[in-house]
Amino acid sequence: MRGLRALLPYLTVVVVLAAIYAGWTVYSRWNANRESERAAKAAAAEADKKIVDQYGAGQLKILTFYASPAVVKPGGRALVCYGVANAKSVAIEPHIDDIAPSLSRCIEAFPRRTTEYKLVATDAKGQTATQSFVLRVD
Repeated sequence: MRGLRALLPYLTVVVVLAAIYAGWTVYSRWNANRESERAAKAAAAEADKKIVDQYGAGQLKILTFYASPAVVKPGGRALVCYGVANAKSVAIEPHIDDIAPSLSRCIEAFPRRTTEYKLVATDAKGQTATQSFVLRVD
């Protein structure tokens, strides 16, 4: 018993040091997890902002307007594709078909000669945006 009492101060120091080490390990891991969660939230917020900006950030924006293929034979089939954000109405000139605002839509066209197509998008405030391309017929 006497030998155990002689070791007691040393054992107490060892136990206190082990408790400090365990506490520091738990705290540092908790802090690292908290920092990584914060960084992940910041990255997600930045990605969300990029998506919102890409789709016009609440403003009228023509996202895409093109033909596929870009060259067709006379009377051949081409897809005229468009995408708009925050539009109330859209029209393609020369008129192909009645269309509605969409983020991504394609309609068929059968041009007989080289044609310049123009997309006109209008928002709820009456502001317009236009874009055009030429579909070659060879």
